[in-house]
Amino acid sequence: MLGFHTASAIRAAEEATGDLLTGGVLMRRASAGLASVVIAELLARRGAVYGARVGLVVGSGDNGGDALYAGARLVRRGVSVVAVALDRDRAHESGSRAFTAAGGRWVSTMPSDVDLVVDGVVGLGGSGPLRPVAAGVFAGVRAPIVAVDLPSGVDADTGEIHTPAVHAAVTVTFGARRRAHVLASSQCGRVVCVDIGIDPGAAGLVALSDSDIAREWPVPGPVDDKYTQGVVGVIAGSDRYPGAAVLCSGAAVAATSGMVRYVGSAAEQVVARRPEIVAAPDLDAAGRVQAWVVGPGAGTDDAAEDLLRRILAADVPVLVDADGLTVVARHPEWLTGRDAPTLLTPHAGEFARLAGHEVGADRVSAVSDLAARLEVTVLLKGRVTLVSDAAGPVIANDAGSSWAATAGAGDVLSGIAGALLASGLAPRVAAAAAARVHADAARLAAHGSDPTGHGAPIGASDLLAAVPAAIRDIRSAGSGHDR
Repeated sequence: MLGFHTASAIRAAEEATGDLLTGGVLMRRASAGLASVVIAELLARRGAVYGARVGLVVGSGDNGGDALYAGARLVRRGVSVVAVALDRDRAHESGSRAFTAAGGRWVSTMPSDVDLVVDGVVGLGGSGPLRPVAAGVFAGVRAPIVAVDLPSGVDADTGEIHTPAVHAAVTVTFGARRRAHVLASSQCGRVVCVDIGIDPGAAGLVALSDSDIAREWPVPGPVDDKYTQGVVGVIAGSDRYPGAAVLCSGAAVAATSGMVRYVGSAAEQVVARRPEIVAAPDLDAAGRVQAWVVGPGAGTDDAAEDLLRRILAADVPVLVDADGLTVVARHPEWLTGRDAPTLLTPHAGEFARLAGHEVGADRVSAVSDLAARLEVTVLLKGRVTLVSDAAGPVIANDAGSSWAATAGAGDVLSGIAGALLASGLAPRVAAAAAARVHADAARLAAHGSDPTGHGAPIGASDLLAAVPAAIRDIRSAGSGHDR
């Protein structure tokens, strides 16, 4: 499990080191780590360090100092290093001396022939977009950028990407990862965390590893049968949207080895695609389940409303998605005080209906506040999915791509998560695990047999077909193997 920390937690951890901070030891450790990453990038990109050309863009704070000290180390390794200071009079004093003494050169404009550029403009203390002078410097940069701590123009705590902002190929951070490293992962590139000897404590935002998910994923044991592994009920689809029922119930079948019951008007299409699904004409004939998935394509009329009210009155976990979220936004009192867990899976528009306001830039606070107010677990969809139950840390899952941004993909996610709920996983774990498998299935479907290729657009049916392979890959990466 990886933790992602707030700027205040990082500052407090640095201050707790006392003389190591004030005496410059932490900066020397950070700059040594930064220089090592730049050297590794040069070797990977051009096969040699000696004779390489590196440019520094230097602000007035400690990030500029990190860059300058690293620049001095690079010069001593035979790299030609130039620095553009956004304000030379305010550049880090001791870092400037070390850089100049080593043979680094100050220039007014960034040369066009550099191999790499180091962004040392702003870090944890930065806010808002790049200032005009800095934006002008980076506008002419064509080389890959290595960001110090954070790409300048990205908010450290919310991950908000301002315009303009630096787009880094690599981000080098120190001691512990910042929240922006996952919330704005697409802007940060590859993140390298250099140990400098600080401890920011427990994180309020975490990401599960493949091993974490592999340990939790339910697999049949020696005495299991279809009932003990979890029976999930799916209420989805309609005459107008039968595909939602097919996708959601099909995903539930693919996720676990239990049993899927379906209730709805698309029973014929569902059973035709997956004959192992047990269909019923109405709720009274459905039989017992260990969890319900309600909402995808199911409508928002009076009948749908009455059905959801009855489901939420039952003493089993319930996942509410899509049309179901529109209904519960009108009746939040149905959610608060439930004895059994509730998992809501909104996208940004559905979140706004539930919360009464837009998600905003601070997605972590937004999802935590809604979960606490409604007394539920919330999975907020996006390229970086966030899961909160207001009790533990928020769980982030970075999909690494947006291939899953296609019609019907949310129905697949709901089916996976609902099956995991029925198997007995806690809602936050079921939601996070489902998000990971969903993202990996989208990647596998887009790239086919060539994971290094460019990929191609997919539909939700393609994503669904790749779910078993995604589960196998995660269980394999987590070192779990069948016994």
